[in-house]
Amino acid sequence: MQKKYNVAVVGANGAVGEEILTILQEIDFPLNKLVPLASSRSAGDTVEFYGKEIVIQELTDDIFEEEEIEIALFSAGGSVSAQFAPAAVKAGAVVIDNTSHFRMDKDVPLVVPEVNPQDIAKWKDTGIIANPNCSTIQMVQTLKPLDDAYDLLRVDVSTYQATSGAGKTAMKELVTQMQDFFAFKLSDSEHKAFNQQIALNVIPQIDVFMDNGYTKEEMKMTNETSKIMHKDIALSATCVRVPTLRGHAEALTLTFDSEVQADEVRDVLSKAPNIVILDKPEEALYPMPATCVDMNETFVGRIRNDNFSKNIIHMFIVADNLRVGAATNAVRIAQKWVEMNEGN
Repeated sequence: MQKKYNVAVVGANGAVGEEILTILQEIDFPLNKLVPLASSRSAGDTVEFYGKEIVIQELTDDIFEEEEIEIALFSAGGSVSAQFAPAAVKAGAVVIDNTSHFRMDKDVPLVVPEVNPQDIAKWKDTGIIANPNCSTIQMVQTLKPLDDAYDLLRVDVSTYQATSGAGKTAMKELVTQMQDFFAFKLSDSEHKAFNQQIALNVIPQIDVFMDNGYTKEEMKMTNETSKIMHKDIALSATCVRVPTLRGHAEALTLTFDSEVQADEVRDVLSKAPNIVILDKPEEALYPMPATCVDMNETFVGRIRNDNFSKNIIHMFIVADNLRVGAATNAVRIAQKWVEMNEGN
């Protein structure tokens, strides 16, 4: 008989937390008890789970021991994880953290289950498993099978990232600005979630700029990819915020060690886990943010050879950033951890 687990969701009322709750239900995760947690401001509110209203409890250092939590899924911001994840570990829980706080800690595994599930075994070193950045997850899911087949040398990526990557308030800001546009008041519309107007605009900045001219988001993609794939891949990213609500898109240019054919790439990716090929441009069939919402797969299309170099392939990939880029990956880590835990 399968063991059931006491699971805490930290940030249960946030955009990612809500998706985690939905996915736990969809896959019928082996739950003994769900404990939704949030700040004191949200404590006492409720979340719906399996048709019942469950009260959100206040996040404290003691709650993990009091509720005998075994798996703690964190998605409430890096400062929250920094403060409370150690308490969860001390109480005996494995922490799966969706923030950037622990990602580049050399002792903390950074995991995408389709790419490096073996790294989950390192969780005992710190009690923590880090969930990568949303834009990194869908990319490495695509890169891994191609690297195995053809030896990937370099990645050039431009992202088109939805407002939900910046949270609920950012999504509301886009909607409000569009409403103001149709009311002929866009010039008076405030922007707080972003440093520029997002409606009818694209912003070539996500996170702060670093000394090298790249943004922190762009360097996350570079550094996280190497850690996840255990390979120093040359990677250059340009990350752009676009006025969509959900679904990150990425244009990839991949340079390999040998000649590669687009048809071969389609075949390799069609056999990869949680990858869906949408690549019939003559029928206007290709990945788009609007078609990936609420999906747990990464969609790949526009696969084509470079016009000048036989070892370069171009493609376009899209995934739901709140799911594939966050909640789905976190729950899949939890599933793999359960499999390994029960196998010991």
